[in-house]
Amino acid sequence: MNPFLVFIMATLIISVYLHCLVEWLNLRHCQKGEIPSEFVGVCDEAKFQSAQQYTAANTKYSILKALINSPIGIGFLLLGGYGLIDNWAVKLGRGDITRGLVFFGLLLLITAIYELPFSIFETFLLEAKFGFNKTTPQTFIMDRLKGAFLGILLGAPILSLVLWFFQHFRSHAWIIAWGFLAVVQFVLMLVAPTWIMPLFNKFSPMPEGELRSAIFKYAEEQGFSLGGIFTMDGSKRSSKANAFFTGFGKFRRIVLFDTLIEKQSVSELVAVLAHEVGHSKRKHTTKFLLLSLLSSFVMFYVFSLFLGNDLLLTAFGFEHYSIYAGLFCVAFLYSPISAVRSLLTNIISRRFEFEADQYAVVSNRDAKALISALKKLSLENLSNLNPHPLKVFLEYSHPPVVQRIRAMAKFAQ
Repeated sequence: MNPFLVFIMATLIISVYLHCLVEWLNLRHCQKGEIPSEFVGVCDEAKFQSAQQYTAANTKYSILKALINSPIGIGFLLLGGYGLIDNWAVKLGRGDITRGLVFFGLLLLITAIYELPFSIFETFLLEAKFGFNKTTPQTFIMDRLKGAFLGILLGAPILSLVLWFFQHFRSHAWIIAWGFLAVVQFVLMLVAPTWIMPLFNKFSPMPEGELRSAIFKYAEEQGFSLGGIFTMDGSKRSSKANAFFTGFGKFRRIVLFDTLIEKQSVSELVAVLAHEVGHSKRKHTTKFLLLSLLSSFVMFYVFSLFLGNDLLLTAFGFEHYSIYAGLFCVAFLYSPISAVRSLLTNIISRRFEFEADQYAVVSNRDAKALISALKKLSLENLSNLNPHPLKVFLEYSHPPVVQRIRAMAKFAQ
């Protein structure tokens, strides 16, 4: 039997088994948990039960989705589905680059159609059941049309150039393609806040008032220059609240969801901002960018090792050798390495969150405000207050809120 096919099958089966096991353990751990002492007097029993029910609903759905997707994915692979799509690409396209665009276009279209019922269920049934969904059918449809448009506008030329590199530079193509995509990644990080994100949400400069004045006062004290403070119409899609920091230099901006502003006091919002400033001051964005570049460098190096392997192409049912087929197969083969990378990234991310919390507490001199803000966010978003440690280790990019609160109590001493 094809050794690559055995490896791919084993990877798929192990990954779905591990996912279901972790979800099941997390559900049991959640159901046995009690209101943490840090939330006593803040979270009543009804709210706690709602959070547990929300976690249970999401967990059961996640397990069910994995059990549906896994056999379908394995069946599609064994029955030669990828080879069939490639045959269509060969008939519809002329030249390796055009055929590559057709192949990935058809694959993404089939995936989008397959995923559509799941997205509809998640948005209009699961999230709506717990009062989170604010997305209208029109917004839902437009989001997907805009996403497809951006995929064609940006993805097609980028993929074309990558394929062209591999056609013309052969042994050195992998490092040239990596350098090209590194530049693209950096440019997109610069322009996304002003050109791409506004396609999906409305960003409004924060109006004059107590909150804006308090934010600018804090930023000036920290020597932190702001490209702008914006509110985003997060309520257009969900009642969940959030805030984030994006961009570099003059493109740098702080974004607060309108739902967050509605539910937090001025002191709490400044504390949330202080946390985001902490990420910038500790160079977390730059470090993550460097980590991403290192990861993609390894990925392209792996591409260079396996790109022309006939056994790998045969494992996926490809009848014709092509650069785009090789890239697709190696990307699939790379998935275990990607899983390890994600695990390491989450570990680093959780550490960065503690560092940003510490910076916020020390610089703003108001640990109570940030703790209060986190408690409100957790309760409003029906967060799981008792996640299983294995779930946290494998999947959480942020530490559980109780751990963050306890750490901040130490920072404030």
